[in-house]
Amino acid sequence: MRFDQADGWDAADAPPDPDACWLPPMPDDAEAAEWFPPVPDDVELVTEVAGMMAVFAAEQFARVDALRQNALADAARYGGGVAAIVERSLRLELAAALRVTEHATGMLLARAEALVHRYPSALDSLGRARITERHAQVLVELLDATTAEVRDRVTGRAVALAEELPVGSFRRALRRILETEESATLTERHEHAVAQRRILVEPAADGMAWLHALVPAVEAHAIHSRISAIAKALTGRAPDTEGGPGSDDAHGADDVRTLDQTRADVLCDLLIDGDCTEHPADARGIRATVTVTVPALALLAEDDADRHTRALAPATVEGIGPIPLGTARELCGGEESWMRVLTHPETGMILSVGRTRYRPPPGLRKLVRWRADRCMAPGCGIPASRCEIDHTIAWEHGGHTALTNHAPLCTGHHTVKHHGGWTVEQIPGTGGALLWTSPTGRHYRVDPERPIPHFRPSAGGTAHAPF
Repeated sequence: MRFDQADGWDAADAPPDPDACWLPPMPDDAEAAEWFPPVPDDVELVTEVAGMMAVFAAEQFARVDALRQNALADAARYGGGVAAIVERSLRLELAAALRVTEHATGMLLARAEALVHRYPSALDSLGRARITERHAQVLVELLDATTAEVRDRVTGRAVALAEELPVGSFRRALRRILETEESATLTERHEHAVAQRRILVEPAADGMAWLHALVPAVEAHAIHSRISAIAKALTGRAPDTEGGPGSDDAHGADDVRTLDQTRADVLCDLLIDGDCTEHPADARGIRATVTVTVPALALLAEDDADRHTRALAPATVEGIGPIPLGTARELCGGEESWMRVLTHPETGMILSVGRTRYRPPPGLRKLVRWRADRCMAPGCGIPASRCEIDHTIAWEHGGHTALTNHAPLCTGHHTVKHHGGWTVEQIPGTGGALLWTSPTGRHYRVDPERPIPHFRPSAGGTAHAPF
Protein backbone atom coordinates (compact mmCIF):
# COMPACT_ATOMS: atom_id res chain seq x y z
CA MET A 1 0.00 0.00 0.00
CA ARG A 2 1.32 3.46 -0.90
CA PHE A 3 0.71 6.73 0.93
CA ASP A 4 1.25 10.16 -0.56
CA GLN A 5 0.90 13.76 0.64
CA ALA A 6 -2.84 13.58 0.25
CA ASP A 7 -2.83 11.14 3.15
CA GLY A 8 -1.09 13.67 5.35
CA TRP A 9 2.51 12.39 5.11
CA ASP A 10 5.42 14.28 3.68
CA ALA A 11 6.67 12.58 0.51
CA ALA A 12 10.21 13.04 1.76
CA ASP A 13 9.39 10.72 4.64
CA ALA A 14 7.96 8.01 2.37
CA PRO A 15 10.07 4.85 2.10
CA PRO A 16 11.82 4.24 -1.22
CA ASP A 17 10.44 0.72 -1.29
CA PRO A 18 6.64 0.66 -1.30
CA ASP A 19 6.65 -2.78 0.33
CA ALA A 20 9.14 -1.87 3.10
CA CYS A 21 7.99 -1.46 6.68
CA TRP A 22 7.95 2.25 7.48
CA LEU A 23 8.65 3.77 10.90
CA PRO A 24 8.62 7.49 11.75
CA PRO A 25 11.99 9.06 12.55
CA MET A 26 13.05 8.60 16.21
CA PRO A 27 12.89 11.77 18.31
CA ASP A 28 15.97 13.21 19.98
CA ASP A 29 16.34 13.18 23.79
CA ALA A 30 14.46 16.44 24.35
CA GLU A 31 11.52 15.33 22.21
CA ALA A 32 11.54 11.89 23.81
CA ALA A 33 11.12 13.46 27.26
CA GLU A 34 7.92 15.12 26.01
CA TRP A 35 6.65 12.06 24.17
CA PHE A 36 7.47 9.54 26.87
CA PRO A 37 7.34 10.98 30.42
CA PRO A 38 9.45 9.07 32.98
CA VAL A 39 7.79 6.03 34.48
CA PRO A 40 6.94 6.73 38.17
CA ASP A 41 8.91 4.71 40.69
CA ASP A 42 7.37 2.76 43.57
CA VAL A 43 7.42 5.73 45.97
CA GLU A 44 5.66 7.98 43.44
CA LEU A 45 3.00 5.34 42.94
CA VAL A 46 2.27 5.42 46.67
CA THR A 47 2.34 9.21 46.99
CA GLU A 48 0.02 9.47 44.00
CA VAL A 49 -2.56 7.41 45.87
CA ALA A 50 -1.98 9.50 49.02
CA GLY A 51 -2.79 12.61 46.98
CA MET A 52 -5.98 11.06 45.69
CA MET A 53 -6.98 10.11 49.24
CA ALA A 54 -6.51 13.74 50.33
CA VAL A 55 -8.71 14.96 47.48
CA PHE A 56 -11.39 12.37 48.29
CA ALA A 57 -11.21 13.28 52.00
CA ALA A 58 -11.87 16.94 51.18
CA GLU A 59 -14.80 15.94 49.00
CA GLN A 60 -16.17 13.75 51.78
CA PHE A 61 -15.96 16.58 54.31
CA ALA A 62 -17.80 18.91 51.92
CA ARG A 63 -20.54 16.34 51.28
CA VAL A 64 -20.90 15.44 54.96
CA ASP A 65 -21.40 19.08 55.90
CA ALA A 66 -23.87 19.53 53.03
CA LEU A 67 -25.79 16.51 54.35
CA ARG A 68 -25.85 18.05 57.82
CA GLN A 69 -26.95 21.45 56.53
CA ASN A 70 -29.76 19.92 54.45
CA ALA A 71 -30.95 17.84 57.41
CA LEU A 72 -31.00 20.89 59.70
CA ALA A 73 -32.82 22.91 57.05
CA ASP A 74 -35.52 20.25 56.92
CA ALA A 75 -35.68 20.26 60.72
CA ALA A 76 -36.23 24.01 60.73
CA ARG A 77 -39.59 23.46 59.07
CA TYR A 78 -40.78 21.82 62.28
CA GLY A 79 -39.22 24.26 64.72
CA GLY A 80 -35.73 24.51 66.20
CA GLY A 81 -36.58 22.20 69.09
CA VAL A 82 -35.99 19.07 67.04
CA ALA A 83 -32.52 20.05 65.73
CA ALA A 84 -30.71 17.99 68.36
CA ILE A 85 -32.85 14.97 67.51
CA VAL A 86 -32.13 15.43 63.80
CA GLU A 87 -28.38 15.55 64.43
CA ARG A 88 -28.52 12.42 66.57
CA SER A 89 -30.57 10.68 63.87
CA LEU A 90 -28.07 11.81 61.28
CA ARG A 91 -25.16 10.38 63.31
CA LEU A 92 -26.97 7.07 63.57
CA GLU A 93 -27.72 6.89 59.84
CA LEU A 94 -24.15 7.82 58.87
CA ALA A 95 -22.76 5.27 61.30
CA ALA A 96 -24.97 2.57 59.81
CA ALA A 97 -24.18 3.58 56.22
CA LEU A 98 -20.41 3.84 56.79
CA ARG A 99 -20.34 0.83 59.15
CA VAL A 100 -18.57 2.74 61.91
CA THR A 101 -19.50 3.89 65.42
CA GLU A 102 -21.71 6.87 66.17
CA HIS A 103 -18.77 8.43 67.98
CA ALA A 104 -16.72 8.24 64.77
CA THR A 105 -19.49 9.83 62.72
CA GLY A 106 -19.91 12.52 65.35
CA MET A 107 -16.22 13.38 64.98
CA LEU A 108 -16.59 13.33 61.19
CA LEU A 109 -19.54 15.73 61.31
CA ALA A 110 -17.75 18.10 63.69
CA ARG A 111 -14.56 18.06 61.61
CA ALA A 112 -16.50 18.68 58.39
CA GLU A 113 -18.39 21.59 59.95
CA ALA A 114 -15.11 23.13 61.19
CA LEU A 115 -13.28 22.81 57.87
CA VAL A 116 -16.14 24.10 55.73
CA HIS A 117 -17.13 27.04 57.90
CA ARG A 118 -14.11 28.00 60.06
CA TYR A 119 -11.09 26.78 58.10
CA PRO A 120 -12.01 26.84 54.39
CA SER A 121 -8.40 27.55 53.43
CA ALA A 122 -7.36 24.27 55.06
CA LEU A 123 -10.15 22.42 53.23
CA ASP A 124 -8.98 23.96 49.96
CA SER A 125 -5.39 22.89 50.67
CA LEU A 126 -6.60 19.36 51.42
CA GLY A 127 -8.60 19.31 48.18
CA ARG A 128 -5.43 20.22 46.27
CA ALA A 129 -3.50 17.43 48.04
CA ARG A 130 -1.12 19.95 49.63
CA ILE A 131 -1.85 18.57 53.10
CA THR A 132 -3.08 15.20 54.34
CA GLU A 133 -6.29 14.39 56.14
CA ARG A 134 -4.27 13.92 59.32
CA HIS A 135 -2.88 17.46 58.98
CA ALA A 136 -6.45 18.74 58.71
CA GLN A 137 -7.51 16.78 61.81
CA VAL A 138 -4.63 18.20 63.86
CA LEU A 139 -5.37 21.74 62.66
CA VAL A 140 -9.02 21.50 63.68
CA GLU A 141 -8.20 19.86 67.00
CA LEU A 142 -5.70 22.53 68.08
CA LEU A 143 -7.36 25.63 66.65
CA ASP A 144 -10.80 24.72 67.97
CA ALA A 145 -9.32 24.51 71.48
CA THR A 146 -8.28 28.16 71.45
CA THR A 147 -10.18 31.43 71.33
CA ALA A 148 -11.75 32.85 68.20
CA GLU A 149 -9.39 35.84 68.33
CA VAL A 150 -6.26 33.67 68.41
CA ARG A 151 -7.75 31.36 65.79
CA ASP A 152 -8.29 34.19 63.35
CA ARG A 153 -4.71 35.39 63.79
CA VAL A 154 -2.98 32.06 63.24
CA THR A 155 -5.12 30.11 60.76
CA GLY A 156 -3.16 31.32 57.74
CA ARG A 157 0.16 30.43 59.35
CA ALA A 158 -1.24 27.07 60.42
CA VAL A 159 -2.21 26.12 56.87
CA ALA A 160 1.19 27.22 55.55
CA LEU A 161 2.95 25.09 58.18
CA ALA A 162 0.74 22.10 57.38
CA GLU A 163 1.77 22.33 53.73
CA GLU A 164 5.43 22.40 54.73
CA LEU A 165 5.88 20.02 57.67
CA PRO A 166 5.22 16.35 58.48
CA VAL A 167 2.26 15.75 60.78
CA GLY A 168 4.25 15.37 64.00
CA SER A 169 6.40 18.43 63.38
CA PHE A 170 3.31 20.39 62.32
CA ARG A 171 1.51 19.53 65.55
CA ARG A 172 4.46 20.70 67.66
CA ALA A 173 5.00 23.88 65.61
CA LEU A 174 1.32 24.86 65.71
CA ARG A 175 1.14 24.12 69.43
CA ARG A 176 4.14 26.40 70.03
CA ILE A 177 2.51 29.18 68.00
CA LEU A 178 -0.71 28.89 69.98
CA GLU A 179 1.12 28.75 73.30
CA THR A 180 3.08 31.87 72.36
CA GLU A 181 -0.12 33.67 71.36
CA GLU A 182 -1.72 32.68 74.66
CA SER A 183 1.39 33.22 76.81
CA ALA A 184 -0.05 36.39 78.31
CA THR A 185 -2.53 34.28 80.30
CA LEU A 186 -0.27 31.26 80.81
CA THR A 187 0.41 31.97 84.50
CA GLU A 188 -3.28 32.26 85.37
CA ARG A 189 -4.20 29.15 83.39
CA HIS A 190 -1.33 27.19 84.94
CA GLU A 191 -2.43 28.12 88.48
CA HIS A 192 -5.92 26.88 87.72
CA ALA A 193 -4.57 23.65 86.20
CA VAL A 194 -2.28 23.00 89.18
CA ALA A 195 -5.34 22.93 91.40
CA GLN A 196 -6.53 19.86 89.44
CA ARG A 197 -3.41 17.74 90.23
CA ARG A 198 -4.10 14.18 91.37
CA ILE A 199 -3.02 10.54 91.16
CA LEU A 200 -5.24 7.64 90.15
CA VAL A 201 -4.94 3.92 89.43
CA GLU A 202 -6.45 2.37 86.30
CA PRO A 203 -6.89 -1.43 86.39
CA ALA A 204 -5.30 -3.39 83.55
CA ALA A 205 -5.34 -7.05 82.50
CA ASP A 206 -3.28 -9.90 83.96
CA GLY A 207 -2.84 -8.48 87.43
CA MET A 208 -1.41 -5.16 86.20
CA ALA A 209 -2.50 -1.54 86.60
CA TRP A 210 -1.65 1.90 85.26
CA LEU A 211 -0.53 4.55 87.76
CA HIS A 212 -1.48 7.99 86.45
CA ALA A 213 -0.24 11.24 87.93
CA LEU A 214 -1.50 14.64 86.79
CA VAL A 215 1.27 16.96 87.95
CA PRO A 216 2.97 20.12 86.61
CA ALA A 217 4.86 19.39 83.41
CA VAL A 218 8.23 20.54 84.75
CA GLU A 219 8.02 18.15 87.70
CA ALA A 220 6.81 15.30 85.48
CA HIS A 221 9.68 15.85 83.07
CA ALA A 222 12.19 15.94 85.94
CA ILE A 223 10.75 12.75 87.47
CA HIS A 224 11.04 10.87 84.19
CA SER A 225 14.55 12.23 83.65
CA ARG A 226 15.75 11.07 87.07
CA ILE A 227 14.14 7.64 86.75
CA SER A 228 15.71 7.23 83.31
CA ALA A 229 19.15 8.21 84.59
CA ILE A 230 18.96 5.68 87.42
CA ALA A 231 17.64 2.98 85.08
CA LYS A 232 20.46 3.57 82.60
CA ALA A 233 23.03 3.31 85.39
CA LEU A 234 21.50 0.01 86.49
CA THR A 235 21.45 -1.45 82.97
CA GLY A 236 24.92 -0.23 82.02
CA ARG A 237 23.85 2.38 79.48
CA ALA A 238 25.54 5.74 79.15
CA PRO A 239 23.63 8.14 81.45
CA ASP A 240 22.99 10.82 78.80
CA THR A 241 21.68 8.55 76.02
CA GLU A 242 18.66 6.42 75.39
CA GLY A 243 20.97 3.51 74.58
CA GLY A 244 19.62 0.11 73.70
CA PRO A 245 20.63 -2.71 71.38
CA GLY A 246 22.88 -1.50 68.59
CA SER A 247 23.54 1.84 70.25
CA ASP A 248 27.02 3.27 69.99
CA ASP A 249 26.58 4.62 73.52
CA ALA A 250 25.43 1.37 75.16
CA HIS A 251 27.69 -0.64 77.37
CA GLY A 252 27.78 -4.36 77.81
CA ALA A 253 25.31 -4.69 80.69
CA ASP A 254 24.76 -7.56 83.13
CA ASP A 255 21.19 -6.42 83.72
CA VAL A 256 18.92 -8.18 81.21
CA ARG A 257 15.91 -5.94 81.84
CA THR A 258 14.80 -3.52 79.14
CA LEU A 259 15.02 0.18 79.85
CA ASP A 260 11.23 0.45 80.21
CA GLN A 261 11.16 -2.45 82.66
CA THR A 262 13.96 -0.92 84.70
CA ARG A 263 12.24 2.48 84.76
CA ALA A 264 9.11 0.85 86.19
CA ASP A 265 11.14 -0.99 88.83
CA VAL A 266 13.01 2.18 89.82
CA LEU A 267 9.72 4.06 90.21
CA CYS A 268 8.40 1.38 92.54
CA ASP A 269 11.65 1.35 94.56
CA LEU A 270 11.60 5.11 95.01
CA LEU A 271 7.92 5.40 95.91
CA ILE A 272 7.63 2.29 98.09
CA ASP A 273 11.01 2.17 99.83
CA GLY A 274 11.72 5.88 99.67
CA ASP A 275 15.43 5.51 98.93
CA CYS A 276 17.92 3.90 96.57
CA THR A 277 20.27 2.25 99.07
CA GLU A 278 19.92 -1.06 97.27
CA HIS A 279 21.04 0.47 94.00
CA PRO A 280 24.70 0.45 92.88
CA ALA A 281 26.76 3.48 93.91
CA ASP A 282 26.69 4.99 90.41
CA ALA A 283 22.86 4.91 90.42
CA ARG A 284 22.47 6.74 93.76
CA GLY A 285 22.27 10.48 94.15
CA ILE A 286 21.22 11.01 90.53
CA ARG A 287 19.11 14.10 89.97
CA ALA A 288 17.16 15.33 86.98
CA THR A 289 18.71 17.60 84.39
CA VAL A 290 16.33 19.87 82.51
CA THR A 291 17.04 22.67 80.02
CA VAL A 292 15.07 25.87 80.52
CA THR A 293 15.23 28.68 77.94
CA VAL A 294 14.23 32.15 79.07
CA PRO A 295 14.29 35.54 77.29
CA ALA A 296 16.94 37.49 79.19
CA LEU A 297 14.72 40.53 79.80
CA ALA A 298 12.03 38.34 81.33
CA LEU A 299 14.33 37.58 84.28
CA LEU A 300 14.62 41.31 84.95
CA ALA A 301 10.90 42.05 84.90
CA GLU A 302 9.36 42.53 88.33
CA ASP A 303 5.86 41.46 87.43
CA ASP A 304 4.57 38.82 85.01
CA ALA A 305 1.69 41.16 84.23
CA ASP A 306 4.08 43.85 83.04
CA ARG A 307 3.16 44.71 79.46
CA HIS A 308 6.74 44.39 78.27
CA THR A 309 7.00 40.96 79.88
CA ARG A 310 3.80 39.85 78.23
CA ALA A 311 5.20 40.87 74.83
CA LEU A 312 8.21 38.56 75.21
CA ALA A 313 8.37 35.01 73.92
CA PRO A 314 7.44 32.61 76.76
CA ALA A 315 10.01 30.71 78.80
CA THR A 316 10.24 27.10 77.61
CA VAL A 317 11.48 23.77 78.97
CA GLU A 318 13.00 21.23 76.60
CA GLY A 319 10.45 18.60 75.61
CA ILE A 320 7.61 20.40 77.43
CA GLY A 321 7.03 23.84 75.97
CA PRO A 322 6.09 27.19 77.59
CA ILE A 323 6.03 27.53 81.38
CA PRO A 324 5.04 30.47 83.61
CA LEU A 325 7.81 33.04 83.98
CA GLY A 326 7.62 32.69 87.76
CA THR A 327 8.50 29.01 87.46
CA ALA A 328 11.26 29.85 84.99
CA ARG A 329 12.81 32.34 87.43
CA GLU A 330 12.85 29.69 90.15
CA LEU A 331 14.57 27.23 87.84
CA CYS A 332 17.15 29.76 86.67
CA GLY A 333 18.10 30.46 90.26
CA GLY A 334 18.07 26.84 91.30
CA GLU A 335 20.62 24.07 91.58
CA GLU A 336 23.39 23.40 89.08
CA SER A 337 21.68 20.40 87.48
CA TRP A 338 19.50 22.81 85.50
CA MET A 339 21.07 24.02 82.26
CA ARG A 340 20.18 27.69 81.97
CA VAL A 341 20.14 29.18 78.47
CA LEU A 342 19.57 32.90 78.08
CA THR A 343 18.59 34.31 74.70
CA HIS A 344 18.49 37.75 73.15
CA PRO A 345 14.88 39.01 73.35
CA GLU A 346 14.75 39.91 69.64
CA THR A 347 17.19 37.70 67.76
CA GLY A 348 17.18 34.61 69.99
CA MET A 349 21.00 34.63 69.91
CA ILE A 350 22.49 32.68 72.83
CA LEU A 351 23.84 34.97 75.53
CA SER A 352 24.83 32.42 78.17
CA VAL A 353 24.47 28.72 78.90
CA GLY A 354 24.96 29.33 82.61
CA ARG A 355 27.50 26.51 83.18
CA THR A 356 30.29 26.67 85.71
CA ARG A 357 31.93 23.33 84.87
CA TYR A 358 33.90 22.81 81.67
CA ARG A 359 33.88 19.34 80.13
CA PRO A 360 33.67 19.73 76.34
CA PRO A 361 31.84 16.47 75.52
CA PRO A 362 28.92 16.95 77.98
CA GLY A 363 28.69 20.65 77.16
CA LEU A 364 28.64 19.97 73.45
CA ARG A 365 25.99 17.30 73.88
CA LYS A 366 23.80 19.69 75.84
CA LEU A 367 24.09 22.40 73.20
CA VAL A 368 23.45 19.97 70.32
CA ARG A 369 20.32 18.69 72.05
CA TRP A 370 19.13 22.17 72.97
CA ARG A 371 19.53 23.32 69.37
CA ALA A 372 17.60 20.40 67.85
CA ASP A 373 15.04 19.75 70.62
CA ARG A 374 13.98 16.56 68.78
CA CYS A 375 15.49 13.72 66.81
CA MET A 376 16.78 15.24 63.57
CA ALA A 377 15.27 12.55 61.31
CA PRO A 378 12.39 13.57 59.01
CA GLY A 379 9.15 13.78 61.00
CA CYS A 380 10.51 12.16 64.19
CA GLY A 381 9.17 13.51 67.47
CA ILE A 382 11.39 11.77 70.03
CA PRO A 383 12.86 14.41 72.40
CA ALA A 384 16.56 15.13 71.94
CA SER A 385 17.18 14.22 75.57
CA ARG A 386 16.40 10.61 74.67
CA CYS A 387 18.57 10.57 71.53
CA GLU A 388 22.13 9.61 70.72
CA ILE A 389 24.58 12.27 69.56
CA ASP A 390 25.69 11.29 66.07
CA HIS A 391 28.71 12.41 64.04
CA THR A 392 27.15 13.42 60.71
CA ILE A 393 30.48 12.65 59.06
CA ALA A 394 31.77 9.61 60.93
CA TRP A 395 34.88 10.01 63.04
CA GLU A 396 36.63 7.23 61.12
CA HIS A 397 35.95 9.13 57.89
CA GLY A 398 37.59 12.32 59.12
CA GLY A 399 34.59 13.88 60.85
CA HIS A 400 35.23 16.43 63.61
CA THR A 401 33.77 16.47 67.10
CA ALA A 402 32.13 19.85 66.61
CA LEU A 403 28.75 21.52 66.73
CA THR A 404 28.75 21.68 62.92
CA ASN A 405 29.10 17.90 62.70
CA HIS A 406 26.70 16.71 65.38
CA ALA A 407 22.97 16.05 65.58
CA PRO A 408 20.76 14.01 67.92
CA LEU A 409 19.22 10.86 66.42
CA CYS A 410 17.01 8.33 68.17
CA THR A 411 18.29 4.75 68.24
CA GLY A 412 16.09 3.65 65.34
CA HIS A 413 17.01 6.50 63.02
CA HIS A 414 20.67 6.28 64.05
CA THR A 415 20.60 2.69 62.82
CA VAL A 416 18.79 3.65 59.61
CA LYS A 417 21.36 6.36 58.89
CA HIS A 418 24.26 3.93 59.13
CA HIS A 419 22.71 0.77 57.70
CA GLY A 420 19.56 1.76 55.79
CA GLY A 421 21.03 3.19 52.62
CA TRP A 422 20.40 6.83 53.54
CA THR A 423 22.98 9.61 53.41
CA VAL A 424 22.89 12.59 55.76
CA GLU A 425 24.79 15.86 55.54
CA GLN A 426 24.85 19.15 57.41
CA ILE A 427 23.65 22.10 55.32
CA PRO A 428 26.28 24.86 55.70
CA GLY A 429 25.08 28.21 57.00
CA THR A 430 21.70 26.97 58.25
CA GLY A 431 22.54 26.75 61.94
CA GLY A 432 22.20 22.98 62.12
CA ALA A 433 19.82 21.80 59.37
CA LEU A 434 20.31 18.30 57.94
CA LEU A 435 19.69 17.06 54.40
CA TRP A 436 18.59 13.43 54.27
CA THR A 437 18.82 11.60 50.93
CA SER A 438 16.79 8.41 50.68
CA PRO A 439 17.80 5.22 48.85
CA THR A 440 15.49 6.31 46.00
CA GLY A 441 17.29 9.65 45.69
CA ARG A 442 14.70 11.89 47.31
CA HIS A 443 15.82 14.77 49.54
CA TYR A 444 14.30 15.75 52.88
CA ARG A 445 15.45 18.79 54.85
CA VAL A 446 15.14 18.81 58.64
CA ASP A 447 15.67 22.10 60.48
CA PRO A 448 16.51 22.33 64.20
CA GLU A 449 14.04 23.99 66.51
CA ARG A 450 16.58 26.67 67.51
CA PRO A 451 19.07 27.35 64.68
CA ILE A 452 22.34 28.75 65.99
CA PRO A 453 23.46 31.70 63.80
CA HIS A 454 26.53 31.08 61.68
CA PHE A 455 28.90 33.96 60.92
CA ARG A 456 31.51 34.48 58.24
CA PRO A 457 34.05 37.27 57.57
CA SER A 458 32.79 40.18 55.51
CA ALA A 459 34.46 41.23 52.27
CA GLY A 460 36.72 43.58 54.21
CA GLY A 461 37.87 40.79 56.48
CA THR A 462 37.01 42.57 59.75
CA ALA A 463 33.25 42.82 60.14
CA HIS A 464 31.09 39.74 60.50
CA ALA A 465 27.63 39.17 59.13
CA PRO A 466 25.13 36.32 59.41
CA PHE A 467 25.55 33.78 56.66
